[in-house]
Amino acid sequence: MKIPARRRLLLAGAAAGLLTQRDAFAQGADYPTRPLRIIVASPAGGLTDNYARMFAEHFTARYGQPAVVDNRPGASGIIGIEAMVKSPTDGYTVLFGSTGMFFQARVMYRKLPYDLDKDIAPIAVFPTGPLALAATERSGIRDFRGMIERARRTRTTMGNYVTGSYQQILAETWNREQGCQFELINYKGEVPMWIDMAAGQLDVSIGSYQAFANVRDKGLRPIGVTGKVRSPRMPEVPTMIEQGFSGPVSRLEAAIYLVAHSSVPTPILEFLSKAVLETNDTARSRSMRESMGIPDLVTGRAEALRVWREDGPVWIREVQGLKLPVT
Repeated sequence: MKIPARRRLLLAGAAAGLLTQRDAFAQGADYPTRPLRIIVASPAGGLTDNYARMFAEHFTARYGQPAVVDNRPGASGIIGIEAMVKSPTDGYTVLFGSTGMFFQARVMYRKLPYDLDKDIAPIAVFPTGPLALAATERSGIRDFRGMIERARRTRTTMGNYVTGSYQQILAETWNREQGCQFELINYKGEVPMWIDMAAGQLDVSIGSYQAFANVRDKGLRPIGVTGKVRSPRMPEVPTMIEQGFSGPVSRLEAAIYLVAHSSVPTPILEFLSKAVLETNDTARSRSMRESMGIPDLVTGRAEALRVWREDGPVWIREVQGLKLPVT
């Protein structure tokens, strides 16, 4: 029986699709067969780095292949993300990065060496827990409202370690809506920011409980936490929302994401998502959540895709509304 040309083309296309799908599943079934490179787009010592090392430890023990952490800090995540995007798309290079690197950066930079819409495949979401808002004792700030009132009267320095970060959005929002005079001081990572806070070089900073706790006894006072719930490690400290902070920005919560190149086969992305979810039950993960005051579990690819689809556009709109200088 003679098959029309159009019909032959359709059948050939379907067959090619099935072969591609079969090959992708075969890749997933054989994975992993060699070491996994985990790029971290921030310095060693912070929460992102801790999550990456926890995952590396689990991956190595569970799947018998070494997982190596490669810290590539600098340029607000651009250096690390570019290194991941330019790596082979075989699923053996992944990256840990923060919210600002994937969403706010789209507004803050005129040109990036990659396309955040097309080159990134989200795999998992690692919660930061309530972030600590802290002030130096010498600043005289004792609570959230006191911070706002002081910043209305005088220049108030705030640490920042990623362009377009949650910290920057908050500072610029308060400057615009409350008439404050927050001045951002940029750092290459969270740890050096808190070191300068402890040395009295900054007035206020926001960051992970873990990093803050390391310097809390050096003249710093927690005056609030981000998010909708109090930190399990500082239940006596009210949220900023409880102290009167409102608006879309107040409801957004920063996170850390595990991503890969969008050309990585879907079965491998799903495999990595499953591997991440397994860490929730490990002793190290439970210990980290307890010590860092993180009440939420790590979530997998379904939640990561939801964040990209629903929360990402909100972050982008908020930054666009601030009309910040573009680099």
